[in-house]
Amino acid sequence: MHHRPLLRPLATLLTAALATVALCTPSPAHAVDAAPSQAAPARIVSVGGAVTEILYALGLADRIVGLDVTSLYPPEALRTKPNVGYMRQLSPEGILGLNPQLVVAIDGAGPKETLAVLKDAKVPVMTVPEIFSEQGILDKIGFVADRMGVTSRGACLTAAVSADLASMHALRDKVGDRRRVMFVMSLVSGRAMVAGRHTAADAIIDLAGGINAVADYDGYKPISEEAIVAANPDVILTMQRGADAVTPEAVFANPAFAMTPAARDKSFVAMDGLYLLGFGPRTAAAAHDLAGRLYPALSGQQPWTSRVLSADCRH
Repeated sequence: MHHRPLLRPLATLLTAALATVALCTPSPAHAVDAAPSQAAPARIVSVGGAVTEILYALGLADRIVGLDVTSLYPPEALRTKPNVGYMRQLSPEGILGLNPQLVVAIDGAGPKETLAVLKDAKVPVMTVPEIFSEQGILDKIGFVADRMGVTSRGACLTAAVSADLASMHALRDKVGDRRRVMFVMSLVSGRAMVAGRHTAADAIIDLAGGINAVADYDGYKPISEEAIVAANPDVILTMQRGADAVTPEAVFANPAFAMTPAARDKSFVAMDGLYLLGFGPRTAAAAHDLAGRLYPALSGQQPWTSRVLSADCRH
């Protein structure tokens, strides 16, 4: 199995973790942003769950006038802000009707026709890079904070995320035999769509100390029954999706899945999709929760509290 090198050395993460308190606590020696600068427009449409999560964590919620349906965290976001639709099927009329001064969108948002209409209407669109890695999370935070003129808040959030990642590394170091995990995106008429390499699912499995059981291709693709048996997953991982959710009953009733160790041990994990795959500020916490499900013996070995969830970087 090919192991990807950690993109941010543990020593660097620990150094950043030690800076968390200093960055998140105002003091005469360290001035924080009193208010967003003119770089942050007063009317922002946020597209992408991780983008919205970052904007809220940076104290810019009052500037958001609309967001997309993937913006499920914090919970009050979609309850209190107008919805402009799904990030890949945005309507220009829905966005323009909110009179935005800026659209902050995760890479891949669209369609291109909508972005072209926004350009013609002189509405700036700021595209946030999407890389499913630890460094990718930190880069997203820095990118948004710098362009919103809240660099000190961004440094605070970056330090908190780095501390969480360092804690996750320490937990992962305790893993012995790594379990083989297959992420199932969907199961339609007995045909499974699963995650290969270079996907958010692949990255979160690795961060949690597991091994992606599907290593023969990139992206999300249908898998044959023969390939399921050959992958030999110990655990099936999926998203919680309400009425359309992949269920353990449906998975393990499939003849191919029934031949795997996952079926034998009834090892099935379902987690919130944005939390699991969003690669935003809470990703280390999601990896910690996933590691606890993959390796229950680790749960009591290392008490852990997320710095991101306890730090206030909004001021």
